[in-house]
Amino acid sequence: MRRLLVALVALAATMTLASPASAAQRLTLPPPTGSHPVGSTDLYLVDDSRRDPWVPTGPRELMVSMFYPALLPIGPKRPYLTLAEAKALLTGTGVPDVDPARVAETRTSARVDAPPLPGKRALVVLSPGFGKPRTTLTGLAEELASKGFVVALIGHNYESHGTAFPDGRVTECAACGSESTLRPPVRSADVSFVLDRLTKPSSPWSWLIDRTRIGMAGHSIGGYSTPTAMVNDRRIRAGVDMDGRLWSPIPASGIDRPFLLLGRESKYTPSGPDTTWAGSWPNLTGPKRWISVAAAGHASFTDVGVLGEQLGVTEPGLLGGERGMELTRAYVSAFFDKYLRGGHQPLLDGPVAGNPEIKFWN
Repeated sequence: MRRLLVALVALAATMTLASPASAAQRLTLPPPTGSHPVGSTDLYLVDDSRRDPWVPTGPRELMVSMFYPALLPIGPKRPYLTLAEAKALLTGTGVPDVDPARVAETRTSARVDAPPLPGKRALVVLSPGFGKPRTTLTGLAEELASKGFVVALIGHNYESHGTAFPDGRVTECAACGSESTLRPPVRSADVSFVLDRLTKPSSPWSWLIDRTRIGMAGHSIGGYSTPTAMVNDRRIRAGVDMDGRLWSPIPASGIDRPFLLLGRESKYTPSGPDTTWAGSWPNLTGPKRWISVAAAGHASFTDVGVLGEQLGVTEPGLLGGERGMELTRAYVSAFFDKYLRGGHQPLLDGPVAGNPEIKFWN
């Protein structure tokens, strides 16, 4: 990830010198492939029952981006980041020379506050990687919403470089440098709080969410946090870990609900350098899949790979950004369709000719 961002700096400088037209080219996420237009809105939530674990001077505050199937594709396109968030992200990750406006103005597909399609639907909670804003999972969130899911994309405050709040504050990564094993319990509590708020009878979201069909997926530390959340909250009926090392193993008591391990082949195979997935595999006692993606990098499961590819920045031998997003969208949405909605998903039965990068290990 760091090498990609450093390369982005060099390329951005070259493009600025090349021509105004190339410098102004807008970054774009691939449109979702489902049949529904996508709506989106942001929620500001305060958990008065908890002091913030990273900055304990006040209660735990969260920004949550909701994505949902819309009745009509009306309203402005969703902004990717505020300019202040983009500046904080680039500075925090060590690449302050990239124009933050280019990142902030990335074109998305979701329409702000578009009217939702009526009906109760399965909910998927998404948790981003550590240090990364929640928006780096926008491509996946839009895909799931276009296929009929409601999605709650959680910004875990003080765990990313730059989170903007309605009052103009932009918080930084106060948790950077903390032990990785401390983060999953915090994220688990965040997820349970968000579920409480979204599904309580007085919430307008309770009319759109089926409380019996809730799943969670996370990237990196978000993936590592998913088993913890499932152990602590049985409302989560299915989980996905996208390229997240399980620094502490899934407890011996196990998880008896469906779980998908989806990661890069260079690290996450039974004989690969990571041993944490193999160590926890026996404790996944429900339906489970272990899938690796050949030539994938850590960013291949997020928007970062896509945006880097559009800037002409790729690491030699790695999967293209758009292909990484295509495969991530396909297998994550298939998993939740099968286990939250009872859909028929032969994609999960084993290798298919059209996806030679995919290997099954179970």
